[in-house]
Amino acid sequence: MLKLIQRIPGRGYLIISILIFAAASPITRKLTQLGADNLINGRNPISFCNLLFVGNLCALILLILIYGKEWQNFPLKQLSIKDWIGLVSVAILSGALAPALIFMALELTMVNNIVLIGRIEPPLILVLSVLLLKEKVNTWVFSGALLAFIGVFLTILLQKPEVHTVNMGGGFELGKGEIMAGAASISGAIATIISKVTLRQIPIGIFSIIRTIIGTIVFFAIALIIYGPMHFFDIFSPFLWQWMFIYSAVIVVGGQLSWFIGLKKTTASDVSLASSFSPIAGILAAYFILGEAPTLPQYIGGTIIIGGIALNQIGVSKFTLQTPTAPQITEKEMDREVGFKGI
Repeated sequence: MLKLIQRIPGRGYLIISILIFAAASPITRKLTQLGADNLINGRNPISFCNLLFVGNLCALILLILIYGKEWQNFPLKQLSIKDWIGLVSVAILSGALAPALIFMALELTMVNNIVLIGRIEPPLILVLSVLLLKEKVNTWVFSGALLAFIGVFLTILLQKPEVHTVNMGGGFELGKGEIMAGAASISGAIATIISKVTLRQIPIGIFSIIRTIIGTIVFFAIALIIYGPMHFFDIFSPFLWQWMFIYSAVIVVGGQLSWFIGLKKTTASDVSLASSFSPIAGILAAYFILGEAPTLPQYIGGTIIIGGIALNQIGVSKFTLQTPTAPQITEKEMDREVGFKGI
């Protein structure tokens, strides 16, 4: 069995992780529905807050097991004030705010909408990198980003939310879930830019552990302020933990471990190519797990988004061939390629 695992190529690990992460949102929705069917004194023991908090704790345990030696050998004293400001900022944006917004969006809109709207994050990172960091991109990459933006816009524009809407003026209404999904992508994109500017020299293990610790603490503190301590009353419920062990084994352990191994054994181009399949995998996962079939607007928007991803892949390939000495993309930047990973 061990020999079989060792024979799996890096791309194989990336594909496995993409499939697992694609199932993250549908499984999360399924678990909360399961909790709603098994209330404890009228409360859902598998609420989104409980799931996110316990999921982060499980992820932290996994990260410590994977990167424990790296943590022990890295002197935290060498981190400057600028490094800590960057770490805290990224932790709040991508470790607390972005996943919390995704979890809240799952309560309000279809999983397919979240999957497709989440695809604005890579183009946003590209635009911010060009404007703020003066990075160069070719026409193919730019066209792909523009097409992806159009696809997301059409996904939102062509469907009329029936509930949980916000009046944007002029008779145009936008779903709260869609707004939250978009805000999560913006938060993640800003976090990636901060990482590029201030955190390139920090190993991914140290970065991930500190981000998870700070993100979990910040999320817990904000939830306490907004909802009060009673919101986490069922945090130690055996019913919650028995399902969280399954969730952690599949999403946190299986997905994250496969992803980290894939990152180590492949190139940035491989990661980008594998992550390009995440929208299709996410939509299929929503269908098979939740029975959520795509709507016509989602088909239209999704097709255009996939077209944009294809153009981007062509652009990345051409740029790599034309610029072999281009700066290498760090593991932290590749880690953002796949989008929402369940925590």
